[in-house]
Amino acid sequence: MKAQGSGFGIQDSGRKSEEAHAPVMLNEMLGWLAPKDGGIYIDGTFGAGGYSRAILSSANCHVYAIDRDPSTKKFAEILMQEFPNRFVWILGNFADMCSLLATRGITSVDGIVLDLGVSSMQLDIAERGFSFRSDGKLDMRMSQEGANAEDVVNNAGVDELADIFYYYGEEKMARRVARAIVAARELQPITHTVQLAEIIRAALPGKPGKSDPATRSFQGLRIFINKEFEAIESGLAASEKLLGKGGRLVVVSFHSLEDRIVKRFTHSRCGKLGEHSRHVPELSNKPALADAPAFFLPKPEKLKASSAELEKNPRARSATMRMMTRSEGVMQ
Repeated sequence: MKAQGSGFGIQDSGRKSEEAHAPVMLNEMLGWLAPKDGGIYIDGTFGAGGYSRAILSSANCHVYAIDRDPSTKKFAEILMQEFPNRFVWILGNFADMCSLLATRGITSVDGIVLDLGVSSMQLDIAERGFSFRSDGKLDMRMSQEGANAEDVVNNAGVDELADIFYYYGEEKMARRVARAIVAARELQPITHTVQLAEIIRAALPGKPGKSDPATRSFQGLRIFINKEFEAIESGLAASEKLLGKGGRLVVVSFHSLEDRIVKRFTHSRCGKLGEHSRHVPELSNKPALADAPAFFLPKPEKLKASSAELEKNPRARSATMRMMTRSEGVMQ
């Protein structure tokens, strides 16, 4: 059945949408995850479903896909039709994957993939308020629930705003940005993305050829709103509990703060824990080393996108993929 007023069916429409938001390092992810017949896999950040479709197409396996964004359900419905009885979509946060899977009778899986951060699909929808390049309400909530960016920008004090921009956005002039926001909101509430971006740009000296001055502050605000670092930490710990011996974990990050958290976890669980970086917020539940390492790291332990992919998908430029294999070590 074709959608009204369109030149293609629902399934074709879904594939076109997925192609517009192609997942990065897809071949590298499949190469490491190595899906097998009868296996059970978790796509912890479903999005438009690119990773899930690739895994399901490569083996006669089952995929449980998790996403906190309810708008991704339309993509999940397409995969349910394509792969009946092999694909399950779950509305939720990958940080809670243990409980989300337990309610479905799953306590052990063969592989997990996490594609961190905001999706290009979310950035492209102005109404979601993630991007400063198009005007929309200041929202930024991936789950579309709870306090939004407008609430924080108009109510947080200078110190809290400065901390958000510095620790989550790596904005060196965070206090200057925070003071500018507080001064501007005394004149009128800050309700839209372009309005906030203009305030930030006016507060910071822009340099030709550099990234937009609003980039780091918007990143920090988004990460804070969605508690992304806490989710990464909890999701990695959950992955350790769910993966059976020999199970494989793939994590794709898009900026240095995400990657440092992942690196710290992998090294701690492989017996390679080093000194904590002052540039990364302390993890609230730092894992204790088990008697035996919980994971083995491959060589190399991380990959970057190929030059061929970078030509087709500029989003892959900042992507870093880290991989590990579950051993017999257990959490204590």
